[in-house]
Amino acid sequence: MASLSPFPAPLTDGHGRRIDYLRLSVTDRCDLRCRYCMAEDMTFLPRAAVLSIEEMGDLAARFIARGIRRIRLTGGEPLVRRGIDMLAMRLGALIGHGLDELTLTTNAMRLAEHAPMLAAAGVRRINVSLDTLDAGAFRHITRVGDLAVALRGIEAARDAGLAVKINMVALAGLNEDQLLPMLAYCGSNGFDLTLIETMPLGEVAEDRSDHYIPLHHFIAPLRTERGLFPVDKRTGGPARYFAVEDSPVTLGLITPLSDNFCATCNRIRLTVEGRIYMCLGQDDHVDLRAALRDGGDVDGLIDAALAGKPRAHDFHIERKSRPAVARHMSATGG
Repeated sequence: MASLSPFPAPLTDGHGRRIDYLRLSVTDRCDLRCRYCMAEDMTFLPRAAVLSIEEMGDLAARFIARGIRRIRLTGGEPLVRRGIDMLAMRLGALIGHGLDELTLTTNAMRLAEHAPMLAAAGVRRINVSLDTLDAGAFRHITRVGDLAVALRGIEAARDAGLAVKINMVALAGLNEDQLLPMLAYCGSNGFDLTLIETMPLGEVAEDRSDHYIPLHHFIAPLRTERGLFPVDKRTGGPARYFAVEDSPVTLGLITPLSDNFCATCNRIRLTVEGRIYMCLGQDDHVDLRAALRDGGDVDGLIDAALAGKPRAHDFHIERKSRPAVARHMSATGG
């Protein structure tokens, strides 16, 4: 296991931004096929190309030693990865020993089974991707999903003592009528809600411009009914947070296209194949897998990755335009 003695200098990129947040993708596989995220027929990485659970734990420990304070487990869908319990327990044991927080993003389809394990590992809050409370729309958006299964998983997480935040991707023509019902659902269950603009990652069957909607348009019906008031809240991610009049819900807005937030970026992503992507919207990466397996200079590669982290992404959505990058979100981790 890597030493947890911190280096004298924290991780800092070439633009002076402190990097203390790692998003660790444990699999590129998912049990849903959300239309804005994946193609219906996906080709996934072969077993030999992906890091083992032990290798992920070793790299995560090395990053913690270098100054990472928050780790989010992502995918694909992280709960489909065999051995996720062992990884969560290993990383959870480092909370208070260099690591401040371990979190997870999930679609909740397997959450009922895994929620007690996550709580026992030291996870205290999770993000759940849920774009609608309409069962028919949920099936359409996910292609294969059962809303009732997701809701049971969310309930199990709450019962296990996990704080739940719902992540809802704004989709024109698909879930614009769901914001107010989702806000009410979150309020009655003690959840917070974050809205996210769809991002141009990977080829999908539909033209993303058909469903892209800036968040200031998506929340317009809410603004006609309730006041929104900025709040000073930080969770390590890119959201800006607002209190909602007559609601206990804290509303987060993630606006990669309509209101770029790259100036405060504090994170890097490690994929299941051992690649560091310095930016979700760029193709540049550094491959750690060979160095890890062959005893190479992993720390030197981490430093090279940080030096090459771009100032900002190149996201844009226009009619018939190609994605900003060819890889799907599931290949990088959300």
